[in-house]
Amino acid sequence: MVIGYHDPRATGLQILDLELLGEAASALGNAGRRVEETLDALAAAGDEDREACLREAARAVHHYFIQREMSGFRRHDDAVAEYRIPRAVIARLGAT
Repeated sequence: MVIGYHDPRATGLQILDLELLGEAASALGNAGRRVEETLDALAAAGDEDREACLREAARAVHHYFIQREMSGFRRHDDAVAEYRIPRAVIARLGAT
């Protein structure tokens, strides 16, 4: 049985849990969009802008990975494949 916001059986704690899950999902979605934006900028960057774009992409990916971990996702292989995160960005995170 699923208890929602408007269910009279829902306790305050259940409603809070639903709110927190919604906020976590929203934060993860926002972080994912930021990854897409920075990777698009990196792909379009010329030689003179590449370093700054690489730095921003690595920062966005790092934040995204933190959000994923806070949501219970411990492995990031699927995210790396889905977003096609370049090795240069992953290397900035200290991973190989």
